[in-house]
Amino acid sequence: MNKTLLAAALFAAMQAQAGTLDDGNLSLSGFGTLGVAKSNTDQAQFTRYNQAEGVADQAKIGLDSNLGLQATYKINDWLSGTAQILTRKNTSPTFTTDLTWAFLKARVNDETNVRVGRVVLPAFLISEYQNVGYANTMMRPPVEMYAQAPIEAVDGADVTYQHAFGDFNFTTSAYAGVSRGKLFVPAAATVATYRAPSAGLSVGGEYGPFSVRLAHARVKMTSNDLGPVNTLTSTLAKVGFAQLGSDLSLIQGKKIAFTSLGGTMDWNNVVAQAELAMRVAKEPVYIPDTTSWYLMAGYRIGKVLPYFAHAAVRDAGHSVTPPATFPKTGALAATVGGLMAAAEQKNDLIGVRWDFAKSMALKVQIDRVKPKTKAGTLIFAPAAGYTNTVTVVGAALDFVF
Repeated sequence: MNKTLLAAALFAAMQAQAGTLDDGNLSLSGFGTLGVAKSNTDQAQFTRYNQAEGVADQAKIGLDSNLGLQATYKINDWLSGTAQILTRKNTSPTFTTDLTWAFLKARVNDETNVRVGRVVLPAFLISEYQNVGYANTMMRPPVEMYAQAPIEAVDGADVTYQHAFGDFNFTTSAYAGVSRGKLFVPAAATVATYRAPSAGLSVGGEYGPFSVRLAHARVKMTSNDLGPVNTLTSTLAKVGFAQLGSDLSLIQGKKIAFTSLGGTMDWNNVVAQAELAMRVAKEPVYIPDTTSWYLMAGYRIGKVLPYFAHAAVRDAGHSVTPPATFPKTGALAATVGGLMAAAEQKNDLIGVRWDFAKSMALKVQIDRVKPKTKAGTLIFAPAAGYTNTVTVVGAALDFVF
């Protein structure tokens, strides 16, 4: 039985047992998106972060469609357990199901909670609900931002403290753990595995219609099977540049920091959301430093919310400097330079959200993606790169239950 069928069978079994277990302590819920999208080109594919298959000039449902199921059981007054499974297209061209949350939560007091197990890595403004389409105004989180730190969860623990200072609700959370997962490598159309010990802190708050969050995370990313990078490092070692190859590689594990600041507003029918993030390598590695940001604004008219957003990611520097004796031209120089270059791009998007029924919303969105270097975040583009503007049109039905 594949993972999708197994997950569905397990959830069905939980529902069947709900009458037995549900003494008021078991809650079952879910969310999903049924989406379709296409672009105006067959020269490259537009994807979400870490997806192995995107959309080109043929309409497909895999870009945005997903289904999440969640169960929480209250063991006693201070202890509960939560599990969540999510089916989507990620590092596989087919739909797969993953265990995204699995933790025990202990209530220390009215203001402090501790969770142990698989918990969210709070690197972004909307990390906890980035996969819940209904909870977001836009059809999808801007890939210019969310592709910069594709790790979503860690196996470890976190502690959260909340306190109300008058009308301001303050929240801070710290976590530590290890993330293990997969990374899609478009250059080779393969999947690499990684291991990343991680720790971080987030601080935020809400004041009426306004919210803000500052987050910082540090990881030590290790991957032994990044084929294109490993091939290049072997070549460099053979021609006398072993140290350069070691600097580029992730085999030894490299420290990377990620910091983001974001906020939301929902005031007098005006809806806004913005986020700024910086990724900085703390040790020599091929992964470039980047700065990314987006700004979204909309105006609610009854149940209809039209919106506009601009997003961008740019190169912010490199942690590796080739030695003076390294050639400045030629195939090897071009390969090293191309590996270290950031996938810069901009995106202007417009959309509309219609909350036509309880717990359901229909969205239509048009993205105008403008790759600047390489092919931006597009995949399967020509080897020489792709800098033509790509138009992506999508529609989605979001729901929660």
